[in-house]
Amino acid sequence: MDERSRKALVAIIVVVAIGAFVAWAGSQGSAALGGVPLFAAAVAMAYVIQWLVFIPSWAQRTEKYFDLTGSLTYITITVALALLTPGLDARALIVAALVVVWAGRLGSFLFRRIHRAGRDDRFDELKKTPLRFLNVWTIQGLWVTLTAAAAWITITSATRRDLDAFAVIGGVLWLAGFGIEVVADQQKSRFRADPANRDRFINTGLWSRSRHPNYFGEILLWVGIAVISIPVLSGWQWIALATPVFVTLLLTKVSGVPLLEAKAEKKWGGQADYEAYKRSTPVLVPKLR
Repeated sequence: MDERSRKALVAIIVVVAIGAFVAWAGSQGSAALGGVPLFAAAVAMAYVIQWLVFIPSWAQRTEKYFDLTGSLTYITITVALALLTPGLDARALIVAALVVVWAGRLGSFLFRRIHRAGRDDRFDELKKTPLRFLNVWTIQGLWVTLTAAAAWITITSATRRDLDAFAVIGGVLWLAGFGIEVVADQQKSRFRADPANRDRFINTGLWSRSRHPNYFGEILLWVGIAVISIPVLSGWQWIALATPVFVTLLLTKVSGVPLLEAKAEKKWGGQADYEAYKRSTPVLVPKLR
């Protein structure tokens, strides 16, 4: 086993351990089925689904199923929890619907994008060894778990609360974030579809107010779901608030903004128009004027 494979194996163990801790914490006060907390079962399935799809993906050396699998994991598990959890109330039904709508929209968007592109160059090196490729699928299991934690805890919690100001505020935040994300993605897709823009960067529409408005919308909508969840949280269930923190850190420090900023800098860095765009346009939070 080479050094990269050993590091990948260690990473897999760590990622599974983190998931196990989240499963334990979020299961405090969770409804159970056959003595098994539903939240813990949901976390386990988030990982198992990734591992099952990894098998044919490794056999074909393809990443085409990666984004679609992530989205279907959200939808499948969220719907299952809604069907299996007794005494579901309006708050739980709302967060379940919000997750399904978000996952369905984003999953179809990403699947169409990679289908048009034919490949995702982020996976070129990872597909060369099974453990490194398995590692990214395992990380996706943790990504699904941490992102959906607030919603899944709300759905499975034995504590129920009538709809209140938290539900209203959270719902408004989700709608705003979802709208921003959808519009930003559509604007960029139309921009890229024009051959004249092949070597240009987008600086129109929402992209004139933020260099990454889609990521801002993504963060905002998960903050909204976390706000909706607050009234039903107690004890270790407060780990649900890891959802917006995780999404923010992931997009601003790991796989979102840093990678795209580096890619843009390599392509347009030094160009007068791009340097002016960077100076006048915030990285994430849109400017109002």
